[in-house]
Amino acid sequence: MTETTIELEIPLLLPGIQDDRDDCLKRLEAALQDRKGISRSHLELEKSPVQLCLHYDPAVVSMEDVRRLAERSGAGIIGRYHHERVPIEGMDCSDCAVVLEHSLSRMDGVLSISVNYAAQLMQLELDSRQTSRRAIEKRVRQLGYRVPVEGARNWYEDNRELLFSLAGGLLLLAGWLGTGSFGISSGVGTGMLLAASAIAGYDITRHAVHALRERHLDTDLLMVLAALGAAALGQFAEAALLLFLFSLGHALEERVLDRARDAIRALADLAPKTAIVRRDGAELDLPIEEIQLEEVVLVRPGVRIPVDGEVLTGESTVDQSPVTGESLPVDKSPGEAVYAGSVNGEGALEVRVSKLARDSTLARVVDMVERAQAQKSPTQQGTERFSRVFVPVVLVADVLLIVVPPLFGVPFADSFLRAMTLLVAASPCALALGTPSAILAGIAQAARNGVLIKGGVHLENLGRLRAIAFDKTGTLTRGEPQVTDVLAFGSRQENAVLALAAAAESRSAHPLAQAVVRGAEARGLQLPPVAEAEALTGRGIKAEIEGKWVRIGNRKLFEAEGMVLARSILQPIEALEEQGKTVMLVGEDR
Repeated sequence: MTETTIELEIPLLLPGIQDDRDDCLKRLEAALQDRKGISRSHLELEKSPVQLCLHYDPAVVSMEDVRRLAERSGAGIIGRYHHERVPIEGMDCSDCAVVLEHSLSRMDGVLSISVNYAAQLMQLELDSRQTSRRAIEKRVRQLGYRVPVEGARNWYEDNRELLFSLAGGLLLLAGWLGTGSFGISSGVGTGMLLAASAIAGYDITRHAVHALRERHLDTDLLMVLAALGAAALGQFAEAALLLFLFSLGHALEERVLDRARDAIRALADLAPKTAIVRRDGAELDLPIEEIQLEEVVLVRPGVRIPVDGEVLTGESTVDQSPVTGESLPVDKSPGEAVYAGSVNGEGALEVRVSKLARDSTLARVVDMVERAQAQKSPTQQGTERFSRVFVPVVLVADVLLIVVPPLFGVPFADSFLRAMTLLVAASPCALALGTPSAILAGIAQAARNGVLIKGGVHLENLGRLRAIAFDKTGTLTRGEPQVTDVLAFGSRQENAVLALAAAAESRSAHPLAQAVVRGAEARGLQLPPVAEAEALTGRGIKAEIEGKWVRIGNRKLFEAEGMVLARSILQPIEALEEQGKTVMLVGEDR
């Protein structure tokens, strides 16, 4: 039997699949391998885009039959099994994430689930024949958490826990000072302290109750029991103080994490929400989701490019750093690719759409970062497993501490006080919160600086690296261009050439132009006056200096003027470009 290999692009079959461990991919492979004529299938991850490689017998099935079979199998799986990422609000600790996972994993149709407290994000896989996203969201709300509407932010809900904590703290302060310094009756003071406990401990108690309903013991329960124990001993101020400090810690932790999440949310806001499209002879301002492939989008100077596409007409300099990380603007002319989220320079462009908004480079970057948020590192998984075992052990030890010592003559009040102290001291919140908080902060800080990390596991692996190899000249730069070489030809001296170039470039805001000006200033050169200047988008600039026109720019500028560069000039240019340097040519009329 002859075996042949056929390759199909995974995005055509299973959008969003990241690696060969995905359950949807396993189902697709199983569906394909059950068909007569197909021996096996696997991913080729090193190719871009990723390829699904099928091994089949052409004597049994044709190449086109295999392609149609794979597409039908893929479409069927997509129709049934859904990957969902659901933002969650109202979680105040990692135990909340564990409660959600525990409850939702028992629902019919939920095949896998991962809830990341730090990212406030739930990632799950659903069988649409058994459940739906709406049913999942309903269950989340029943557990006391919120599923925010996309794009909507509620200031009160975002800050409620902090407000409740501060209100409880004020009542605690009033009750404590009132009974001690202002002669308020003990009954009124106790009422204030109880009110402080109720307000500051509202969210803690609510989450503890929900966790108990799901038969899960968490750190919120430890704090509530400790506060109740303090109240039972008549220590109302201590009970209120405990709940106030615990809720304040959660609220401040949430604010710190929210700042980190904002850095990641900002990625999604890089692309404009609308674009000017030429359709049926008219120019329409449409949402980017409505723009179709091959349509023409108009990009005005100074605005963000809304779509991935190819330049049809116009020339401009484009800042691609938000998308590609390139430190310097890139010249764009007809036939060259542009990316959504890039900032257009001084020229107007007409761009033919090559990718839908949901498939753009920026959209894939955002998707990758969101997936990175939702993934749990091995350390995080380990701390969560430890917390699940640790809390029941603490509760058992606490019961023993209450029951056993009195059997040997220890006063019950002393045993009870020690047990309550153990509840407070044994809270593993720092352990449970530390790992996800550090990972999210690391991913967010890296994203803010143009580095995209695909999950906590990779962030942890960075700590074990001993060497990194970069295989491309110019990969690592300071992002600040500077003059490194000045070559003069003919009778001109180097300083004279640099002075002419700097004079012309002084009329431009381009980063390379400013680098030339700084280079002349560093040498203390006197710049000749410029009578007139004209920017040549994508090529350079020309200026009238001392009665002559001076041109500075790339090769395209001089080729457009009909100038032919001698071999003696081309050789040093090529040598400099091989070193990763950008070469700018300077010429003047004779």
